[in-house]
Amino acid sequence: MRVHLITPAPSRARGGNWTTAARWARILRGLGHQVRVTREYQGEPADLMVALHAWRSAEAIAHFANAHPSRPLIVVLSGTDAYRFIHSHPVPTLRSMQLAHVLVGLHDRIDEVVPPEYRDKLRVIHQSAPPGLPHRPAQRSFRVCVAGHLREEKDPLRPAYAVRDLPPPSRLRVDHFGAAHTPDWAEQARDEMTVNPRYRWHGEVPRYRLREAFARSHLLVLPSRMEGGANVIGEAIMADLPVIASRIHGSIGLLGDDYPGLYPVGDAEALRDLLLAVEAEPRFLERLHESCRSLRPLFDPERERRNWAELVRQIAP
Repeated sequence: MRVHLITPAPSRARGGNWTTAARWARILRGLGHQVRVTREYQGEPADLMVALHAWRSAEAIAHFANAHPSRPLIVVLSGTDAYRFIHSHPVPTLRSMQLAHVLVGLHDRIDEVVPPEYRDKLRVIHQSAPPGLPHRPAQRSFRVCVAGHLREEKDPLRPAYAVRDLPPPSRLRVDHFGAAHTPDWAEQARDEMTVNPRYRWHGEVPRYRLREAFARSHLLVLPSRMEGGANVIGEAIMADLPVIASRIHGSIGLLGDDYPGLYPVGDAEALRDLLLAVEAEPRFLERLHESCRSLRPLFDPERERRNWAELVRQIAP
C-alpha cells in the first residue's frame, strides 16, 4: 500500500516531529508498505495518509480528503493541537479532526481534550524508543539532563532557575540539549550560563550525543507547559534514566497520576525542592527508578509496531 506521511518538521530536523515521522516511516515500510514523507501534499498517488498535526498539516489533510474522500486518513494529535490550536485556531484544527477516519493520540489522557463527537475515532499509540546505552552516571556531580528546544511551550529554562543559588554542598548540574527557536532564546540561555555556574546549554546535538548524555546523567527533567506525549520520556525510560516532569496532561498520561516525580508547571521552587530531595535521598531516587522501569513495556518498539499494524489492518483491510 502507498502511504503518504505528512510532517510539518523540516527534513532531517533533530526535533521530535521529524524523529517521530522517521520512526513511523520505518515501521510502515517494515510492514511492507511504500512510504513517502513530505511536508505538503500535492496530489501524489496514495492509498493512505498519515498526517502529524491537525493544525499545521490542515491544508494537506483537506487536500487529500477532498481528492480521495473514501481513502483512509489518520490524523495524529500533537500537544499544540490538543492544548493550544483547538482553542486559538479551532476551525482548521476541528476540520482536520472531522475529516480524519482515525485520530491517533500519544498518551492516555488525550481523550479528555478531544471533543466528544470525535472520541470514537481516537486510538492511543505510545511512541517507542530503543534501549539506551549502559547507564553509568557521573561521579563528581549529580547530572540533570534537559532535552528540548528552547521555545515557550517547553518552559526550557525552568530547570536552570531551579538550580540557582543552591547550598554549596549540592552537586546538582543541569545540561541542556536543544536548539534555540529564536535569537532571543539563545541570548537568554547564554545569559543564564554567565550567572549560573550550575547550568550549561549545549545547543542542538546529534542523537548519539544525546544518548551519551542520558548514559552519564542521573535524571531527565521535562519542564514543558504542554506536550502531546513526549518521546523523550520513553527515550529516558528505555535508557534507565528516571524522569522528573511538570504536572501536565501529556506527561501524566505517560507516567501516571501517582508518579512521584511530578511538580507544578512553572514552579521553579517546587522543582528545586524535588531535585534536592532526589540528590539527598537515595531511596527516593530508587523509587523513581522503579516507577520508570515498570513503564518500560509501554515504550517497547515491538509494541508500537504491533499497534500500527493493527490500526492499518482495521482502517485499510
